[in-house]
Amino acid sequence: MLQDIRENSQGTIAKIIIGLLVVSLSIWGMDAIVGGFSGEPEVATVNGEDITERDFLRVVQLESQRRLAAMERPDPALLNEDQIRKDVLDSLIQEQVLIQDADAQGLALSDADIDVLITQMPQFQVEGQFNRDRFVASVRNLGMGVGEFREAMRKQYVVNQIRAGIMQSGLVANENAAQLLRIQNQTRSFRILQIPATAVSGDIEITDADIESFYEGNSAAFQQPEQVDAAYITLSLGSMAEKVEISQKDLEAYYEQRSGDLAREERRASHILIEDGADAEQTLASIKERLSAGESFEELAKEFSVDTVSAKEGGDLGYAGRGVYDEAFEEALFSLEKGAVSDPVKTTFGVHLIRLDDVRRSEVPSLAELEQQLRSELARERAQEKYAEVRAELADSAYAADDLAGPAKELGLEIREATGVTKNGGQAPFDHAGLVRQLFSEDVLEGGYNTELIDVGDNVSVVARVREYREAQKLALDDVREDIRRTLEARQTRKLLNERANAIIAGLEEGKALDAFDVGDWEQFEEQARNAAGVDPQVVQAAFSLARPSEELPSYGSAMTQSAVVVVALDAVNEGSAEDNSADLDQLRTFLASLEGQREYAAYQQFLRNTAEVSRP
Repeated sequence: MLQDIRENSQGTIAKIIIGLLVVSLSIWGMDAIVGGFSGEPEVATVNGEDITERDFLRVVQLESQRRLAAMERPDPALLNEDQIRKDVLDSLIQEQVLIQDADAQGLALSDADIDVLITQMPQFQVEGQFNRDRFVASVRNLGMGVGEFREAMRKQYVVNQIRAGIMQSGLVANENAAQLLRIQNQTRSFRILQIPATAVSGDIEITDADIESFYEGNSAAFQQPEQVDAAYITLSLGSMAEKVEISQKDLEAYYEQRSGDLAREERRASHILIEDGADAEQTLASIKERLSAGESFEELAKEFSVDTVSAKEGGDLGYAGRGVYDEAFEEALFSLEKGAVSDPVKTTFGVHLIRLDDVRRSEVPSLAELEQQLRSELARERAQEKYAEVRAELADSAYAADDLAGPAKELGLEIREATGVTKNGGQAPFDHAGLVRQLFSEDVLEGGYNTELIDVGDNVSVVARVREYREAQKLALDDVREDIRRTLEARQTRKLLNERANAIIAGLEEGKALDAFDVGDWEQFEEQARNAAGVDPQVVQAAFSLARPSEELPSYGSAMTQSAVVVVALDAVNEGSAEDNSADLDQLRTFLASLEGQREYAAYQQFLRNTAEVSRP
């Protein structure tokens, strides 16, 4: 096992530890270290082992932080705390079941194994050497102690050994994969006949009685939701910056200060990209050895790089400044000397060897060219501190005030109004879910308080209050009459078109000629694939859903598009190919085996969960 750890610590293990332990596995080591806390409240018991309330609440906090970080505009008011607690408890129970299963199978890591694992993880290294200070700091940033982290690694490693073993055991028969690929590559030849909506428009009649009946039968669809009219104050950094005066002298000094940044540096790079797989290290070693022996970087890029576009150009990526490439790629590129080749750089695309081919710098634009941009930047910089002060004052003042007039007058801000705001929101700033939730809260809606100060955008904050509340009510028939008429016309149009299509299909199957139906001519499509371009997707889907035609007669069906019904006549099914050892077949076989492995592991997890004795106080 020790040798396995040495071989995997740079890739798989690092991802497992950092990726999986951060959120849901940061708590299982404590009981093993301190021997448990007798009498500590528990939230669940799994086969006699407790999940403590302390541990549960810690992971709830971590999960809440994770979900906030994933939001485009983080807002604690948008978190569903009940759902988070449920998800976390279910996850902890499932993980505890898996850990117990690993223990039962006798899988374990020794302290020496864990030492090797930790010292080889790149996250804890400085200049290629294990650094204890970085290790301790990183672990503490996870909210864990060193002992907890070691114990969590011990347990999670063996759980992942079981998972990997089961998932990698997924198998798929070669013929099954080949048959699926043949079906996927199948093409079909068919004809279509379009019957437009105008062909039945003269037969459509919607009466007042029809409209009234629909209105009464679908009353829930005509409810106007509860609404509020609101008053609000907006504080924005942009508005404050507009009032900041920038002198010419200050502008010129700022221009001189920024001149170094304004001279844009661009670097021309070439790279060799390989997939981050089991053979990556061996492939990289071979490429480096051949480079050292004097072989051309360009020729090696053509031979090895999976970036087929740049590979044709010897790996050349052209010139680019900062902010273009992946962060790791950019950091490596801008640290190179001209002509140097980087160490392997991992990104989401794979592993790169990067060579710096050239560096060029543009001249600094004149002050006249940048005057407006620099004035705005400097004004925002100067307004930033003031904005933070005013924001704090507004938050305190609005919280204590009975209305918005006082805070607005005190801070020189304008009171604005918004009408018809529903629980689904309204015009900005009431397109922010957190602000709307506050507006419809009991304190604000019934208690007459102001909302809290809500950050609705980048350096934009709003406080609001309800001016008028209107309960949900049914819309009057006259207000929705025309909408109902259009709905009924569309329904009747589809019904009549389907009837016309079905009548034509029935006649064609009886042997009648197309001329008997007073419609247009067939439009022919030969050997169309499932992703055929130039044909309505609904039509293609209908053609591929029809049964194979007989030798004498085609198969018929229909498809409804936005403006017509289309009769489809399937004339031929052309078998697809699946060549042995082709890249497509190998890829599909690997994909299917992966799916099978995932299903087997999911079934294994469910079996363990179903057979576990779980109690929740």
